[in-house]
Amino acid sequence: MSYWEHRKPVRRARAVDVRDLARVAVDLLDEGGLRALTVRAVALRLDVAPASLYSRIASVDDLYDLALDDALGQDSEVRRALLGAELHPLMLAHYRHLVRHPWACQVIAMRPPRGPNYLRLSEKLCALLARRGSADPLGDAYAVSNFVIGSATTAPAARHEPDAPVDEQVAPFYASLHSARRVDPEAVLDAGLHALLHR
Repeated sequence: MSYWEHRKPVRRARAVDVRDLARVAVDLLDEGGLRALTVRAVALRLDVAPASLYSRIASVDDLYDLALDDALGQDSEVRRALLGAELHPLMLAHYRHLVRHPWACQVIAMRPPRGPNYLRLSEKLCALLARRGSADPLGDAYAVSNFVIGSATTAPAARHEPDAPVDEQVAPFYASLHSARRVDPEAVLDAGLHALLHR
């Protein structure tokens, strides 16, 4: 269950602001990845008792949801792309966002994003695909999104991929291609988006 399915009403005048929770959660995730985000760590940053956070959230999973959506909503490149009418720049902006926040791909793998900013992204993606004549906008949106998320997930490792040796006995053709190529993860994404969106 996502944070947005069970939002807790504010019952205390001095309750912790959910926006503060989201901001601190993003900071912790950017600094240390998934292991860095705990209710205790957020409470420490906000200088409150951990128990006080439970007036706004049910568990650390809610912090993942809030951080994921807040980081996307704060991304100026994604916001600009959402105002446009082109799929390719929107998906490129989303990819760059995910590369800047590598933990986001891990959170998406654990918890379907259902916050307002991710819903706006999904809405725009489906609407643009429908406008292009897609017979299955949601299915096509999943395909394109999964390609972008997968590309962003592997982008950090792609820098080291050319250095990994290839056994020429097992894969001679692949080895010859591999030795002659330098990998630019964003260029690979760009080519893949062209193949998916401009067929």
